[in-house]
Amino acid sequence: MSNIENTKPANFIHQIIESDLEQGKNGGKVVTRFPPEPNGYLHIGHAKSICLNFGTAEKYQGVCNLRFDDTNPTKESQEYIDSIKADVSWLGFNWDGEVRYTSDYFDQLHAWAVHLIEQGKAYVCDLSPEQAREYRGDFNTPGRNSPYRDRSVEENLALFAQMKNGDFAEGACSLRAKIDMTSPNMNLRDPMIYRIMHVQHHQTGDKWCIYPIYDFAHGQSDAIEGVTHSICTLEFEDHRPLYEWFVENLPVPAQPKQYEFSRLEVNYTVTSKRKLKQLVDESFVSGWDDPRMPTISGMRRRGYTPAAVRNFCEMVGVTRSNGVVDMGMLEAAIRDDLDKNAPRAMCVTQPLKVTVTNYPEGEVEWFELPKHPKDETMGMRKVPFSRELLIEQDDFAEEKPRKWKRLAPGDAVRLRGAYVITCDEVVKDDAGEIVELKCSYDPITKGQNPEGYKPNGVVHWVSAEHSVPCEVRMYDRLFTEENPDGDKSRDFKDYINPESLVVLKDCRAEIGLQGSQAGDRFQFERTGYFAIDADSTDASLVINRTVGLRDSWAKLQKK
Repeated sequence: MSNIENTKPANFIHQIIESDLEQGKNGGKVVTRFPPEPNGYLHIGHAKSICLNFGTAEKYQGVCNLRFDDTNPTKESQEYIDSIKADVSWLGFNWDGEVRYTSDYFDQLHAWAVHLIEQGKAYVCDLSPEQAREYRGDFNTPGRNSPYRDRSVEENLALFAQMKNGDFAEGACSLRAKIDMTSPNMNLRDPMIYRIMHVQHHQTGDKWCIYPIYDFAHGQSDAIEGVTHSICTLEFEDHRPLYEWFVENLPVPAQPKQYEFSRLEVNYTVTSKRKLKQLVDESFVSGWDDPRMPTISGMRRRGYTPAAVRNFCEMVGVTRSNGVVDMGMLEAAIRDDLDKNAPRAMCVTQPLKVTVTNYPEGEVEWFELPKHPKDETMGMRKVPFSRELLIEQDDFAEEKPRKWKRLAPGDAVRLRGAYVITCDEVVKDDAGEIVELKCSYDPITKGQNPEGYKPNGVVHWVSAEHSVPCEVRMYDRLFTEENPDGDKSRDFKDYINPESLVVLKDCRAEIGLQGSQAGDRFQFERTGYFAIDADSTDASLVINRTVGLRDSWAKLQKK
């Protein structure tokens, strides 16, 4: 049985779609889209949106487009585009047709902006950004009309043409929709439609020096693509009247509808792209794909599985109620998936030498252990046993504490899948540090405990000679506080966990890991779940801890 309760919370968006289909709306079609801005790497919150948009299309035999909202070229790059495409594919989804870009529609969007001017519903405004904010008012004060609001259609067309031709400096003027400066919805107070930006675009080059605002481009792009259900997060709820205003006042080919759901927030992390970029730029992490980052690429590198992330998003559900999900829920989803699917192995992270004095020198014995204790289809693995072994330093205590279940002087333990050994002698260096244990093994304990044998526990081990050198990176939560961004009087970086990464050198893994590829995942017995990192070389593996065998963090927090 799974440790995760297999429940599926109600999905109100699916309920809306099913009602639409029953009524024959949209010709029985379901068309969704995932429209990220290519200004950073995607994070866990985006994973929920990806699963919702693509998963909804799959469920109702529809299609989902991948469309990059590339209306702000100053913050966008091809690197981000490539990473987003890789993330969507990794999660197991396929977009319909070719990748789309809002910039594909720049000509049409420009023509529609001209249409609004011709209809007397848009005007060129010369107010500076600061002046425009002043005229806009606030939630308690209605806005005031711009002194340029009543320009003639002819003058506005001429000025907009000059904007397009590059005759004005950035910030000199903008094109605004003429709606209602006294509206209680701030988004309807003559919002900007186009602004001047003298920058090259990664898709269109230097063709344009004016770029549409998201609120103008978004709904019209949906209409061009025939999107039936425009699904976005709750922060866009107040933008919906503007979305609808543009659709109603332009000769668009379709009438898409916007629906909002609560975004996914997880504690012990931040999901602001600006803050994530700050962590990268200021070298608090090694990059966007650092395994401590909540980015999809970081989670992939850490060893998370696509299935586990999708299951987590489904467990969270789709509602209109904002809330914060506990990181333990995500880790439990990862642990649950890896428990079923990760092959077992042994790795010693802090080696202590064990010499089995009564085992013949030069002899090697191969034991067969299951790759998975509950899945025979995974087969068996072979583990070499020799005179010189390695165990964890923490599995030995010279002065054993109460209820000690590992090795101590005079005590016996079972080596996982092999023999029972007894510690006969402790060898120390000149500084008094333990450097070796001399032990003896009992041949009759091979693979089992004969009657009367009661070893003091089971420990994992590897052959000193026949094992793989590796570096193990012990990753933990990036922040020590549940809400690192909650105290606005302090910098969120003040809460970075100093032990979020502990690098262990000179580790040794069982020989079967030789030749492992980046992304291969294992459960290291008695230790946790791990994944091979892309930094691995032929000489030494680099291995990332994905998640522990159990939620030890919760226990630490209770102390």
